[in-house]
Amino acid sequence: MQLVIAEKPSVAQSIAGVLGATERKDGYMEGNDYIVSWCVGHLIELAQPESYDEALQKWTYESLPIIPDTWQHEVKSDTKAQYKVLYQLMHDNRVDSVVCATDAGREGELVARWILDKSGCHKPIRRLWISSVTDKAIKEGFAHLKDGRAYNDLYHAARSRAEADWLVGINATRALTCKYNAQLSCGRVQTPTLAMIAHREQQIRSFKPEDYYGLRC
Repeated sequence: MQLVIAEKPSVAQSIAGVLGATERKDGYMEGNDYIVSWCVGHLIELAQPESYDEALQKWTYESLPIIPDTWQHEVKSDTKAQYKVLYQLMHDNRVDSVVCATDAGREGELVARWILDKSGCHKPIRRLWISSVTDKAIKEGFAHLKDGRAYNDLYHAARSRAEADWLVGINATRALTCKYNAQLSCGRVQTPTLAMIAHREQQIRSFKPEDYYGLRC
């Protein structure tokens, strides 16, 4: 029996309909030698600093920078129930392989891999790579499943992005907050985006109308 893991319940439902897994269970669907379940976005996330050292629960300038020797991961508090479902399915003796059917992209790869790593699942993995969830696309995708190892580089890229975001966000946010004694936030994407908006707003406010001339025939 194959376990198919989609990224969203709606996608899982579409896949299950095509595969014939029509029997609804708690957190998954089953039938025709398939079990189809889903994530709810990221079920696993990088652990917070206090998970490495309780002393880091207090924000101090002297404790920076925080750079973990070994990265730890934890289940998000609001998705523990669905992670438990997936964990049990991955270790179900009836399941002999896993099909990663999360979104075809860097983040989709990360969603699935962190769940597999956290659960300690070592069963063979194949990858469903589709850009739409039409019946035709799903059938063609399952007819051409790839070895999960073919996407290892994509997973490593996604993991590096997540770890870089953590390092920048955690350290810069704590540094700014401690230095200026104010609740300030900083992030790899958030901060330059806000800077662009602020720069544009400054241009608008400092705009001065000027005369211009055009040609008329």
